[in-house]
Amino acid sequence: MSAYLIRRLLYALPILVGVNVITFLLFFVVNTPDDMARMQLGERHVTQEAIDKWKAERGYDRPLFWNGAASGFEQATDTLFIRSTVRLFTFDFGRSDGGRDIGGDLRQRMGPSLAIAVPVLLLQLVAALGWALVIAWLRGSRLDVASALVCVAMMSVSGLFYIIGGQYLVAKLWRLVPISGYDYGLASIKFLVLPVVIGMLIALGPNVRWYRTIFLEEMGREYVRMARAKGLSDARVLFVHVLRNALIPILTGVVVLLPSLFLGALITEAFFAIPGLGSYTIDALQAQDFAIVRTMVFLGSLLYIVGLLLTDLSYVVADPRVRLQ
Repeated sequence: MSAYLIRRLLYALPILVGVNVITFLLFFVVNTPDDMARMQLGERHVTQEAIDKWKAERGYDRPLFWNGAASGFEQATDTLFIRSTVRLFTFDFGRSDGGRDIGGDLRQRMGPSLAIAVPVLLLQLVAALGWALVIAWLRGSRLDVASALVCVAMMSVSGLFYIIGGQYLVAKLWRLVPISGYDYGLASIKFLVLPVVIGMLIALGPNVRWYRTIFLEEMGREYVRMARAKGLSDARVLFVHVLRNALIPILTGVVVLLPSLFLGALITEAFFAIPGLGSYTIDALQAQDFAIVRTMVFLGSLLYIVGLLLTDLSYVVADPRVRLQ
């Protein structure tokens, strides 16, 4: 297993570098450093001297990929791409184009994002698994048909409908929770209840349908018929044998959600004014802050690769018959 992990980690390096190259190219195709300086300085007719000073303070005065003015090895290394990429791989995120400490912002905003994402993941997982197990066992019944209609309806409705409808009904009409905003400590609960419930509802429909398909496939296998023939109860067959053997595809879908736990829900945080990493990313895109955008893309790629690695490892835990080569 150790050799497998080393290979996967080595594969991850060129992927991360490739993602950074693509992000770098796409960003500078849209904006030159001069354009970024004018936007950050907030002046339409800013002087070239002010632009050059702004670029020098943030390292944007260097060439993008090749520094012809340097000598020797520094022609390739003393560039904007290499210097910013090396800092990312050492987790030194530096400062944003607006002058803020990116590392400090990430530490401050990670808490609100996790406060929404973790409860949403756990609640929808428990609810979807329980619902899917019941309707899979009662397949073909009226409950199964009604559940299919409800799930398809939930999948067909945009997430914005849940957010706007929830804010209007629960927050504005019933006044049970605030419409938007955030506070820290225990006071944050009243601001998190509605986003968590809405996030769970958005994910519930497709997950129930997917888990039901997985359970039905497992219930049609030979070992289920053998377990029933031995006289095992339906509950034991369902919750011990079927659920355990269905864990591998379920874990695949759950573990790859790891990036969303840390990077936040973009739309939810924006609509509810939650100061998490999702809203942080949207604000950076609107301000065209390259340093923040590139950091968030790098972290998203890194966490996705970690999620895939954890998925492979979870296979061994869920099913000892699986061996990583």
